[in-house]
Amino acid sequence: MLQVMRVLVAEDFEPMARAIGTGLRREGMAVDVVLDGADALAHLAATDYDVVVLDRDLPGMHGDEICRRLAAGQAASRILMLTAASTVADRVEGLDLGADDYLAKPFDFPELSARIRALGRRVAVPRPPTLRCGDISLDPSSRAASRAGRRLALSAKEFSVLEYLLTSAGRVVSAEELLDRVWDEMADPFSTAVKQTMHRLRAKLGDPPVIHTVREGGYRIGAA
Repeated sequence: MLQVMRVLVAEDFEPMARAIGTGLRREGMAVDVVLDGADALAHLAATDYDVVVLDRDLPGMHGDEICRRLAAGQAASRILMLTAASTVADRVEGLDLGADDYLAKPFDFPELSARIRALGRRVAVPRPPTLRCGDISLDPSSRAASRAGRRLALSAKEFSVLEYLLTSAGRVVSAEELLDRVWDEMADPFSTAVKQTMHRLRAKLGDPPVIHTVREGGYRIGAA
């Protein structure tokens, strides 16, 4: 049900890996970046990812072997395989290994992002196209949010926090859960990132307050 996507990018060419990570974060995804196969396996063992962007030619452990292991373990993560090889035979081989999609390099970032979002929709439980709570409305597909008909100028992170709270359907969400699902491993668990983002989001939402702090619990959206 929860749609803030958690993505692992496993790509050994660091400039490309960092650029992908930066671009996806700007679109509101929580992204971890690794540069070799062994690190990818360690991350996959510790975190449930919605989508894994997997380069075939990783050092340490080949991307094909990682793909086989994920498929054999029946992991929920969807796999988008990247490779410099672009023949039909290469694509068929990658899909036969267990990949859900295949993208040849070089590629355009908008296409990569669109494919990741399409794979993410396969993981998620279907939900209404527009999320609502009182007079608040949020459309994930167009990345638009409004309150009482007034368009909200939200940053990518503010939008993702609001989206996560709305999909939580009134459940109390802890700061730790928000860090795990909306941020990524780059976030300092001892930072005030969640508190600061929540303060800005509340200010933009205006009155009456709709996001409530639950003492020793976290945050909840809805009527007081």
